[in-house]
Parts: sequence; C-alpha cells; structure tokens
Amino acid sequence: MKNRLFCLLLLCLLINVFTGCSSPSKTYTEDTQDQKLTVVTTIFPPYDFTRAIAGDLVELKMLLPPGSESHSFEPTPQDIIQIQNSDLFIYVGGESDDWIDGILESLDTSQIKIITLMDCVEVVEEEVVEGMQEEEGQEEGMAYDEHVWTNPRNAILIVEKISQALCELDQEHCSLYQTNTDLYTQELKKLDAAFMDVVANANRHTIIFADRFPFRYLADAYGLEYYAAFPGCSTETEASAKTVAFLIDKMKQEQIPVIFHIELSNQKMAETIAEETGAAIRELHAVHNISKTDFDAGLTYLDLMYRNVEALKEALE
Repeated sequence: MKNRLFCLLLLCLLINVFTGCSSPSKTYTEDTQDQKLTVVTTIFPPYDFTRAIAGDLVELKMLLPPGSESHSFEPTPQDIIQIQNSDLFIYVGGESDDWIDGILESLDTSQIKIITLMDCVEVVEEEVVEGMQEEEGQEEGMAYDEHVWTNPRNAILIVEKISQALCELDQEHCSLYQTNTDLYTQELKKLDAAFMDVVANANRHTIIFADRFPFRYLADAYGLEYYAAFPGCSTETEASAKTVAFLIDKMKQEQIPVIFHIELSNQKMAETIAEETGAAIRELHAVHNISKTDFDAGLTYLDLMYRNVEALKEALE
C-alpha cells in the first residue's frame, strides 16, 4: 500500500508540473454561465444518484470502468486530471479509498466540492460472523463497512447530500434539482417498502453467501441474519475447505433454498455448495459496480435493487 501511495503521489506531482500548480478556476462569468458542472464519482451508486437528480444538466463521469473490480482499481493519470478539474467529486471514503486521500492531499481542492458517502450516514463496523474466513495478514483495528448504499434509507440521505451540493454549485437550477430529488426519494421509499414487505411475509430470515458479504447495512435495516465466506471488503476469493463445509452444514441445518453470490464474482464456491445442498444459485447485487452490458443498457440502482427484492423473496420463502 505504501508503494502504491508513493507512486500515486509522484504521478500527481508530474501532473501538476504539466497542468499547472493549481486546479483551473471554476468561477463562472457571463460568458461561461451555460457551462455544465462537472461531477466525478468513483463508483456506480453516486453516479446513478447524480444522474437521477441532475440528468443532462451536469457533465457526469465515473472513474471505475463498468465490469471492473473496485477493490483492485488503479487510477490512471487521466482519472487524476478529471478529479482535479471537477466541480463536485464523490467517493466512498473507506479504507479501499486510501489512494484517493493521497491524491487529494497533493491537489489544490479549494474549488472542488467533495462528498464522501460514509460521512452522509451512520456507519457500522465490519464484522466477522460465525464460520466466516478472516483475511490473512489483516491489520488489527477498527474497520467500518463501506457499502452504505445497500440500504435504501441510507441512499435517501446520500441523495439529499448530493442535491444540496448541486444546489450550492448551481443555484440557477436548484429548484429542478430539488424537484428531481423529491421524486427520486419517493422511489427509494417504495423500494424500502418492497424490502420490508418481503421480510414481513418471509418464512425465514437467514441468508447465506458463498462470497464476500457487502450487505451489512441491508441486513441490519431489515432484520436479516447472515452467514458468508468473507467480510464485505475482503480481497480473498478462495475459501478454505472448513469455510465451505460450514456453509454447507448451515444450509442443510436451516433448509435454506438459495445460495447467494455477488455481482462480477467467481461462482465456483456457490456451485459447490449448490451441488451438495440442492439449493438454487442466485445473485444479490451490491451495486458497487455494474457490468458493461447493464451500464450500456442504462440500468439503474433501482433496477438492480428490485432484482434483489425478488431474489430475497425466493431465498426467504
């Protein structure tokens, strides 16, 4: 990690040499008042939230390429330039974003409004539940779960923060941002109600993942118990025989009909557990990133979360 941060800081220094020692002025004049705000996000949820609030009124960019793994993302020089030239920059703010902190410290951010998703909500510590395989070489200390957007109620709080920031930067279109925010918030409340309905009518309240578990906020919101191979931010992909055996036994003991995996992940563990238990394999989408096919098709946070509603309904029936 130290070598990675050193390389990033060196890269920032070189960029500053060639682009100037400070970011370009974002002061709007009469000649540039029609210029769009530039909003840069690291991952898909704030990208999609901003798209719902602002539509075509902003120039919106996402650094994480669709279909790529967020935990191993390496920024390019162009990514750093986009951050430097943005009006509003939105990132998660957890341990996986340490590279961003190094970049921001090296840039003049005086004219960039910055939002971290983890500052928008009440965060919880990442936990290791029974049977879960801890990451080898993991440093001791408190770590917070970064996947705050998986709870629609948190999404509402994040959307409000983004809307406020857009209004501060672009007062001319504030009423439109607020109208869109109100409409989108109503859709998020409907999504919340859909999850509550599934849980209220469920025969069981336990879900099992042959994968990482980036759904702590979702589970807490709706009173779900869970078992999984790895914590949400783990970089591990190969579970031990002991971990797989535990999940198989738990599936059989509680007669769980569905084994879950997350998006863009290897399904081999899920397939092994399904073969041993007869369970169906289903995806629960953390919306951390989105496949290129889904991105090009214009799928949204709401689309993917409603898929999750249906998947949970099957798993809990």
